[in-house]
Amino acid sequence: MSVSNVTDTIKYIGVQDRDIDLFEGQFVVPDGISYNSYVILDEKVAVMDTADLRKIDDYMANLEEALAGRTPDYLVIHHVEPDHASGFGTFFAKYPETKLVANVKTFQILGNYFDLPEENKVTVTEGDSLDLGVHQLHFILAPMVHWPEVMMTYESTEKVFFSADAFGKFGTLDAEGEWADEARRYYFNIVGKFGMNVQKVFAKLPDFDIQTVCALHGPVLSGDALAEALDLYQKWSTYTADTEGVCIAYCSMHGNMKKAAMKLESMLKAKGVDVEAVELNREPASEALEHAFMYDKLVLMAPSYYGSVMPAMEDFLHHLAGKLYQNRTVAVIEGGSWAPSAARTMGKLLEGMKNLTVLEQTFTMLGGYSDEKVEAAFTELVDALTA
Repeated sequence: MSVSNVTDTIKYIGVQDRDIDLFEGQFVVPDGISYNSYVILDEKVAVMDTADLRKIDDYMANLEEALAGRTPDYLVIHHVEPDHASGFGTFFAKYPETKLVANVKTFQILGNYFDLPEENKVTVTEGDSLDLGVHQLHFILAPMVHWPEVMMTYESTEKVFFSADAFGKFGTLDAEGEWADEARRYYFNIVGKFGMNVQKVFAKLPDFDIQTVCALHGPVLSGDALAEALDLYQKWSTYTADTEGVCIAYCSMHGNMKKAAMKLESMLKAKGVDVEAVELNREPASEALEHAFMYDKLVLMAPSYYGSVMPAMEDFLHHLAGKLYQNRTVAVIEGGSWAPSAARTMGKLLEGMKNLTVLEQTFTMLGGYSDEKVEAAFTELVDALTA
């Protein structure tokens, strides 16, 4: 995908990275990722961000095509993480007269990567604006969504909101699937800890008539897609479940706990419950986290291990705590052969999370799995989860 129109005068010049396997060196991205950038063509030309150095040749080709012989007057820098700013050096080497529009914190961090001539800096802050001719840019500070320098821009003439990493998603622009699926995984793994900061930005949005959102990853959003995104971001940033249902997060050493998880899943589905069972040893941690946040209930099932709990479960719970998991109902099921310790360990890890209702209905599976062992306990648990 090369240059395309957001509007007649705002061009998309982002690039698609289908070669990357791990985003930020840790999140699996089977459908790749997009690095988005935009150009506003007016009396003055403004470029909105650059791109990852991985794809800088494609990016520069798109930029030159959109400019059609013109040169940029301004480069607006919303976020300096390398997936958006590592290509800055190449951009600035070609267009050294460009004025760099950013806030104080942006220049501090970007200066750790590149030499920034003082005469090129245009320092802006909350409420400042920039006149391009017809288009008017209004700057909004959004610290810790999800880096301290993050800034967003509202263009008031065409009512376009440049939202930095907010409303982004994994996947290239031609990847199939619903926006919400990979946007949810992106949000909770990258932005999720900072719900309060997202809410602070949301409090500013009523001041702007936003018709289109241009994020740094993923598609341009407008109409019904934008309405859905705003609704979901309101839920996600207040740690509210998308939907009623149960995520069963389990790990299994010799297959017994897996059989128990499958039994619980079938019993819940028989009651008409929306269920997602996630095997923590096999499922990428980012996807397990997404499913846990999607539903309003979570069942943790794990064997005991060296007086604690199986490492995959311990790691998962640390991820949940790090992303401020809260406002959910949780149940705990453990396994063991002689001295069960998993429930105790999981319980301690849950204590550090806010606003959780931990059900009294629990179960210790000693030894191997059988329907007779779990039937009564799981019936009580299903009743509690569907009450």
